[in-house]
Amino acid sequence: MAITFHSEDTAFDIRGGKRAVAAWIRAAVAEEGFVPGEIGVIFCSDPYLLEVNRRYLQHDYYTDIITFDYGDGSVLSGDLLIGVDTVRSNAERYGVMFHVELLRVIIHGIMHLAGYKDKTDRDAARMRERENHYLDRRPEGLLARCR
Repeated sequence: MAITFHSEDTAFDIRGGKRAVAAWIRAAVAEEGFVPGEIGVIFCSDPYLLEVNRRYLQHDYYTDIITFDYGDGSVLSGDLLIGVDTVRSNAERYGVMFHVELLRVIIHGIMHLAGYKDKTDRDAARMRERENHYLDRRPEGLLARCR
């Protein structure tokens, strides 16, 4: 099935890296024991994502990602809405390159679709372990020139 990339209320795009990111996502999905279905990666402005957070989750705060799961059994499907501005500020706060933080957020959403949670310390540690596992397996230079 398709892994697609879109933008909402932002000019951000990962020109030239979509195929490589999609292949990386597919590999992670397969390693987690799922078949990739329809997965949308939607890059959003912070105000847009805040409105989604308020409207659908009744949360009144900025976030780096909201994941909507549409999967069914072994087919992993859903939408990853990513707040590009928050990802950028988190990268600065954590002292990492923007593209690395962006990939972490993308794989974080994929892990949510695969059933991982992050509300308890134990679950968050397991989620972080999976994120690091897949970040270590990303192709060299993936999104290194992302802006």
